[in-house]
Amino acid sequence: MTALTLSTAAVAGLRADAIVIGVAKSSASKPGGPVVAPGAEAVDQAYDGNLAGVLETLGASGAEGEVTKLPAPAGFKAPLVVAVGLGAQPRENSGYDAEALRKAAGAAARALTGTKKAAFALPLADAADAGAVAEGVLLGAYSFDAYKDNGDAKNGKNGKAPLAEAALLGGKPRDKAYKAAVERAVAVSEELNRARDLINTPPNDLNPEAFAAIAQAAAKEHGIKVQVLDEKALVKGGYGGILGVGAGSASGPRLVKLSYTSSKAKKHLALVGKGITYDSGGISLKPAGHNETMKCDMSGAAAVFAAVVAAARLGLEANVTGWLALAENMPSGSATRPGDVLRMYSGKTVEVLNTDAEGRLVLADALWAASQEKPDAIVDVATLTGAMVLALGSRTFGIMANDDDFRAVVQEAAEEAGEPAWPMPLPEHLRKGMESSTADIANMGERMGGGLVAGLFLREFVGEGITWAHLDIAGPAFNEGGPFGYTPKGGTGSAVRTLVRLAERAAAGELS
Repeated sequence: MTALTLSTAAVAGLRADAIVIGVAKSSASKPGGPVVAPGAEAVDQAYDGNLAGVLETLGASGAEGEVTKLPAPAGFKAPLVVAVGLGAQPRENSGYDAEALRKAAGAAARALTGTKKAAFALPLADAADAGAVAEGVLLGAYSFDAYKDNGDAKNGKNGKAPLAEAALLGGKPRDKAYKAAVERAVAVSEELNRARDLINTPPNDLNPEAFAAIAQAAAKEHGIKVQVLDEKALVKGGYGGILGVGAGSASGPRLVKLSYTSSKAKKHLALVGKGITYDSGGISLKPAGHNETMKCDMSGAAAVFAAVVAAARLGLEANVTGWLALAENMPSGSATRPGDVLRMYSGKTVEVLNTDAEGRLVLADALWAASQEKPDAIVDVATLTGAMVLALGSRTFGIMANDDDFRAVVQEAAEEAGEPAWPMPLPEHLRKGMESSTADIANMGERMGGGLVAGLFLREFVGEGITWAHLDIAGPAFNEGGPFGYTPKGGTGSAVRTLVRLAERAAAGELS
């Protein structure tokens, strides 16, 4: 991953391949061309104060994510200036939004693929800004090329390695707050990128057993207690949901428990992730055109895994337990059929009306298992429903909860992390649609409001009196379009940063 340093060096004398500066759109009150952002004063001065005019001539407007390259002025050791758009100017006497800095840094890092060293002279008002820029650089420079002929450690995107080194100008190397912000950014970004790697790995190489082995190795490295329930243990424990979903696959299911504990913990946060390593739909087979990206159906488990490891690396004063419900949903002679009834770990029976509504079945068992430890809160994360994508699009995840105050806490954590999220209701009238004449509940209900129906189903398997939230990340978990900001094509690592913020809030005793 890109190496990061904080630097107080003068930009003109810094040996680098490029200097990254910020440029914003002019305000409505003062219309005009692009506006050079703080941090680029020395570069602007070298252009005789006309850098904004030069950029406007080159077509720059300061729009978010816009990248404009121009030769560095005479006397600079770096040969190239990269101006990246920050979007709208902040209000007077306020700094740039952290997410604007994160996106700008990410766009610049992507544009500098194949570059050895870049100096980032973006606006840094405080340590938090330094952390945001660091995160943007590390996430924007991400590349997954393990399966390409040129995909070795030396060659990345299109045969070019990702940006190797980034110096954050205006940072304070000896300031504890700045150092802590960058260290946090490194830990969170490395784990988020690990989640991206898992999501992008082809399903023939990432089945439940392989995922569990990766989790075991990471747990050992970071002092996390791990327990893996294989098929025999799942049968013995009565985990009918996980077993039912995995019944059609030659690769057996797994339930992985990751436990990070702190002697100074104030709260216990449990995280539950849907880990369908490939989802064919089972007997209710998905139609053509809907299978190609179904390796991403374990994005929830990847996010939970990454968040628990990040919590351990950050040494958070909270107990964070991750539950990875892993299975492969395949059609075969042994697969669960529509009409079958499964007895879940909780003891409830579920009539399976559609085997493609499988995520809620594995989550139900894991939610009940998590509930037995009586945590202060449970948050599950899943690429659960196409209905949520229809409702919120491809960049926003939905939040449902059995407690309005906690739902607000989760949304605040998402906003702080820079992840678009939106609160969704759990209308009681939709529960009636899941009534079954054969079992305690069916795994399907009304088609309209399907994302909310899924949330109501999951709520049935949360222990009494336990605060719970459900994140449906079906939209933002996998980016099928072009990269933007710090978001690559493919697996995105959606919800990792939100879960880490929740763990940090738990450490501060602020879950309610």
